[in-house]
Amino acid sequence: MSVSSRQEARLLSADEADLVARSHHPSLREADDTGLAELITRLRERRDRARDVSRRQRRELRGKAAPSGARPVTDNTGTRQKAALLAAAVKRASKESERRRNA
Repeated sequence: MSVSSRQEARLLSADEADLVARSHHPSLREADDTGLAELITRLRERRDRARDVSRRQRRELRGKAAPSGARPVTDNTGTRQKAALLAAAVKRASKESERRRNA
């Protein structure tokens, strides 16, 4: 599924949007090996956090967990989409790293 840059900006914080932008070409190919490894690490951390928040929200929706925020969760589609965007960015960066190892 293709996501527009406007939708990415809506779903991601400024720091996350910068990380995702760095995972697109041509900036991905311009990054050095240490920068690429750091990018992958930071993307994975953000993806894991978004995935964990989404899971917590899903548990709250089902009534299995107490609400942890100021208001009870009514929907977690935004968090799921955010996790999917970050996962796609990790996949792109990892693919580039694998390409460099094979070259």
